[in-house]
Amino acid sequence: MSLHRHNPAELSPPTGFSHAVTATGTRLVFLAGQTALDTEGKVVGEDLTEQFTTALGNLLTALRHAGGTPADLARVTVYTTDVAAYREHAHELGRIWRRLAGRDYPAMAVIGVVRLWDEQALVELDGFAALD
Repeated sequence: MSLHRHNPAELSPPTGFSHAVTATGTRLVFLAGQTALDTEGKVVGEDLTEQFTTALGNLLTALRHAGGTPADLARVTVYTTDVAAYREHAHELGRIWRRLAGRDYPAMAVIGVVRLWDEQALVELDGFAALD
């Protein structure tokens, strides 16, 4: 499997994402939306950063069980009920991402939503990865 990240000089410098990712491989892994659910199905974390940490950990756990690593992520979408809070905590969320997933950033988008499936959830991440 091979991922190539494209960040053209004609676009603004990416911070915490890649503008485009091309993937070649024999297997795609589609990752369901993950929120800050614990093993009992309860939302944990009082604020966006705590929930983001758990949601990203859950996404990476699903990926790992499918045979992938964070470097295999080609695309991640972040859904949040509070885009202003996400922007306010962007540096901290970036540190959490680098600690858990490294610096091989996928193509990403952050989308504001009215609410998520679990009313207490503040953030949800989904995506896909390309594997050998």
